Amino acid sequence: MVKIGLLGVGKLGKIHLAQLLSLPQAEVIGFYDPDERTSEEVIQQFQVKRFPDAASLLQACDAVDIVTPTPLHFPLAEQAIRYGKHVFVEKPMCSTLLEAESLVKLVNEAHICFQVGHVERFNPAFLALQDYRLQPMFIEVHRLAQFQPRNTETSVILDLMIHDIDILLHLVPSEVHRVSASGVAVLSESTDIANARIEFENGCVANLTSSRISMKKMRKMRLFQKDAYIGIDFLNKKTEIIHLMSSENPQPAGDNHSPQLSFDLDTPQGKRRVALHYPAIPEVNAIRMELQLFCDSILQHKPVAVNAVEAYRALKIAYQILDKIQKNTPITF
Repeated sequence: MVKIGLLGVGKLGKIHLAQLLSLPQAEVIGFYDPDERTSEEVIQQFQVKRFPDAASLLQACDAVDIVTPTPLHFPLAEQAIRYGKHVFVEKPMCSTLLEAESLVKLVNEAHICFQVGHVERFNPAFLALQDYRLQPMFIEVHRLAQFQPRNTETSVILDLMIHDIDILLHLVPSEVHRVSASGVAVLSESTDIANARIEFENGCVANLTSSRISMKKMRKMRLFQKDAYIGIDFLNKKTEIIHLMSSENPQPAGDNHSPQLSFDLDTPQGKRRVALHYPAIPEVNAIRMELQLFCDSILQHKPVAVNAVEAYRALKIAYQILDKIQKNTPITF
């Protein structure tokens, strides 16, 4: 059993708290949030103890879940590590690369479990592909959200696009060769809509578009590889594979079922058989799963699902994108 405390019980913090309370591996000892009204609501709803400050909470727990605004991630995670506590921190890991580098060093020295909440890794639509041979050479991503006044101090790259950057780095076994980007602030002081092109050394190219000023929501990723097209709908939890069949490769690797639909296409090389598959979508709650894996890592002394180095790599690419946007933004007088 992991004695775990929560730092931050805003909208996302409440969701984390509800999931932690449902985990048999976790004992929620309480939370700390400076907001009096929010804290009272949480006490009434969840019947959990409120600690007077972060230090007293850290002294009482084995692990801490940090779900605060991003600028507080580094000081709270640093404090927790110095107390020798295991840490789960929401994405992005920190506000700056310098902070992220410091945390990576602290984690290596402390030998504690440190996991970052890149929750789309555990989206059921993405998990449905875990047994498939994914070798994408072109990736198209659209992550669109409707405007919300909260979190507008953070750019859309650190708020939304970083999810897809993490997925890309997880999927493509190659170093990044080149990054180009453009973006604009429309309704806030930071970038609200952005497009980035990431080129990998193995030839894979990814085109990412993120917006928080769209009329409708969309979270889709399309993967194109030699023998298949894979569509992932993170929002609606759906996945499809359109696969080119052959005698040597009759179905996608990992697929133990017959295709739901198959048909012939006329090509310059003659007729080719194409199959459409809809992989089974696991019934999991992504936040519950990542927190469960965090607790399992502590109890079973095994690596965390998303470590500090992986989170740092995603943040580094995010800041390269931000830098490109800044350089491409005209100066107005």
